[in-house]
Amino acid sequence: MPLAIVHDYLTQRGGAERVAAVFAQAFPDAPLFTSLYDPSGTFESFAQCDVRTGALDHLGALRRHHRAALPLLGPYFTRLRVDAEVVLASSSGWAHEVRTDGRLVVYCHAPARWLYQRERYLGGASGPARTAAAAALTVLSPALRRADVAAARRATTYLANSTATARQVREIYGLEAEVLCPPPALDPTGELADAGGIGDDLVLCVSRLLPYKHVDLVVAAARLRPGRRFVVVGGGPERRRLASSAPSNVTFLGVVGDDVLRRCYDAASVLLALSYEDFGLTPLEAAAFATPTVARRFGGYLDTVVDGETGVLLDDVTPGTVAAAIDELTDRPPDATTLRAHAERFNKARFVARLRDAVRP
Repeated sequence: MPLAIVHDYLTQRGGAERVAAVFAQAFPDAPLFTSLYDPSGTFESFAQCDVRTGALDHLGALRRHHRAALPLLGPYFTRLRVDAEVVLASSSGWAHEVRTDGRLVVYCHAPARWLYQRERYLGGASGPARTAAAAALTVLSPALRRADVAAARRATTYLANSTATARQVREIYGLEAEVLCPPPALDPTGELADAGGIGDDLVLCVSRLLPYKHVDLVVAAARLRPGRRFVVVGGGPERRRLASSAPSNVTFLGVVGDDVLRRCYDAASVLLALSYEDFGLTPLEAAAFATPTVARRFGGYLDTVVDGETGVLLDDVTPGTVAAAIDELTDRPPDATTLRAHAERFNKARFVARLRDAVRP
């Protein structure tokens, strides 16, 4: 094969999967190798791809709960050999361990959080599941880190999705990675569908519901602003806990299609992005709809939010500071033209052109 794509797992609708979908669109003839594939859990566009899986994918429980596969993913990818002139690995932990005799171009979404940011990865989780995960990581981490570093250093070219990720790559692997920020994959000119009567002028959060995403801060800020409608888009294991403690002005829509997501961005006056993100795609998606962002001053948000122009970056992230920033942006909204121009600087054509240069023999 001239080119093959490798991605960790296709079981969810996250930023890494959005980027992998752009890879597949840019190289439509390339097969896409992955460990687990759940068509109902990830983006519909992958159904048009030549997705190739292995033995792990035969276990349906792992497709629904990919974190349970964590001890198996390292061995899976180190044994995966792809015979191609160029392999493009879309990696947030495992895909860069693929074996090939061709060139290996790695696009790093983040070095494995469970190895290098364990407390953030486990976040506010508690109980037996957290205890078991922490114990497993304590035992496995030394060997996994050695394998991870060795795999990274086999790459011919290493690309990073943000300046923060490039810094981590330098510190962990001793490699200099070129920063190639991904585009907002959601086309703002597409169809808008009804989102269950959510109305307009809402405060939006688009996130997987995991502990380190800190959606609990969104819920807490909503309690301080009972007159505002808050909408949370995304699914995950934290949904039941968050929904049970949320006030009546918070609506959880779960996982939605792009047409509903566009309606949400279009209806929002502010986006909340309060997690620890290595890139942070949602502020760019929001900016394309002229919606500003309140974000944590961390990681990739330093690339995707211009403080004072396209949103507010918070050093001290509490329910009170979030609520105050929402008021600031709704009382004095940034210029719509400035927001859209900011999103356009990250356009897909620029991204794909550089990607094609990187994989060219």
